[in-house]
Amino acid sequence: MSHVYKLIFSLTLTIGTLITISSNSWLGVWMGLEINLLSFIPLMNNSASKNKSSEAALKYFITQALASMILLMAMMINSFISTFPWNFQIETVTSMCMTTALLLKTGAAPFHFWFPEVMEGLSWMSALTLLTWQKIAPMATLMYIHANENLLTISLLCSTVVGGLMGLNQTSMRKILSYSSINHLGWMIAAMIFTEILWKWYFIIYSAMNLMIIWILNKINISNISQLLAVGSIHPQMKIFLISNFFSMGGIPPFIGFLPKWLTIQALVTNQMYLVACLLIVITLVTLYFYMRITMPSFNLSSSSLILSTSLTSTLSTKSIFILNSALMGSLLLATLALNWI
Repeated sequence: MSHVYKLIFSLTLTIGTLITISSNSWLGVWMGLEINLLSFIPLMNNSASKNKSSEAALKYFITQALASMILLMAMMINSFISTFPWNFQIETVTSMCMTTALLLKTGAAPFHFWFPEVMEGLSWMSALTLLTWQKIAPMATLMYIHANENLLTISLLCSTVVGGLMGLNQTSMRKILSYSSINHLGWMIAAMIFTEILWKWYFIIYSAMNLMIIWILNKINISNISQLLAVGSIHPQMKIFLISNFFSMGGIPPFIGFLPKWLTIQALVTNQMYLVACLLIVITLVTLYFYMRITMPSFNLSSSSLILSTSLTSTLSTKSIFILNSALMGSLLLATLALNWI
């Protein structure tokens, strides 16, 4: 695909999301979601693996079309709800349908079946879009509607457990990041239940961590854990950068990824949801295990055991890695100070 078409579809992708989050009518919400869907499918084309990307695009389209159909049906029923004498029962059903459709669009468990398979067929840049930007519209809509809280609680528990346990036996980096995303979705849903600002902070920090991890994996062309045996010994600064990002993703202090998890646990404890908080903490230890599987080669292998390529050295300069890593470490303090004035 030429750069002109990519630019056009990227622009309409952005417009679709903005229409959804700024709309004050159900028709506008649905239209924005559909523009977003139809704009992203052409961007999923991966010239390196056309068969995989075509399969991923088809799976994504079918799943999103199903979710849109459920959402549209619930919207139509909701628009006529005032004419029914038993509108309370219908309100409950439409709320559950809308919540289910939006959770299916985000890839949250137990509606996650399509997410890892689609991720496996995407290029790294398309995968980054799916992990971050494509979650904004459905999750923002979940906050605006009166989402079914019982269903949200079930989804956050399922997402946390499924994301933690299913990621243990994966070797593909894309699938590891997809199950990590499902796990983080559980945390984001927990944050979203309480306050909008907490979800925003979590999503921004999570997107920044994904951006840095995928940037480096894309530059060194890594798609499997076995390839990291070489990556771990490439360059000391790059080792620190990779390890720091995965530790941040796992929520280890003093990295920035610790901040949103800490605030979410604080909100859960304040609202006396002790069991949910304990489960989230325990499953986080499980996710830390497969993050450690990725970073352990960097600890074990010496930096002199690999010849560093000239192209990689020019792409990842010591200065740029140092700046990014310093930003990652120092942002925890800045974010903590900023939250005191919210």
